[in-house]
Amino acid sequence: MSQIDSITPTFQFRIPVRWGDLDAYNHVNNANYLRYLEEARVQWLRSFIRDWDAVAAAPVMAAVQLNYRVPIGWPVQVRVSQFIEKLGNTSVTVGHRIESEDGCVLHADGHVVLVWIDRASGQPVPLPESLRAAISPQ
Repeated sequence: MSQIDSITPTFQFRIPVRWGDLDAYNHVNNANYLRYLEEARVQWLRSFIRDWDAVAAAPVMAAVQLNYRVPIGWPVQVRVSQFIEKLGNTSVTVGHRIESEDGCVLHADGHVVLVWIDRASGQPVPLPESLRAAISPQ
């Protein structure tokens, strides 16, 4: 597994906070943080895996770490930044940050581990070359 030196975001995605994302305490419910990360991650993956539904292998989330820093209120838009922390043979660790739109407030940070599996067998397979090409340092 190789360690990527740079933590420069490879993808940023803006998400408007919806009224329905709030809980009884009038801030975004913690489960919605994971939905924001998922939406940004899917958009990021779609940017280099064109036929998302047709490929024989797909990523599954093997682990997640999410550190809640500052509650998200409403109405705002948040910025989700994702960057590669580690690149393995069958897995990739993607760091993430959820920040205010201007980047001044860190709402949450952490990482996910994605493992590529064969859709038919459920067994791990090597990362797609399109992924390696998109995220490898130039």
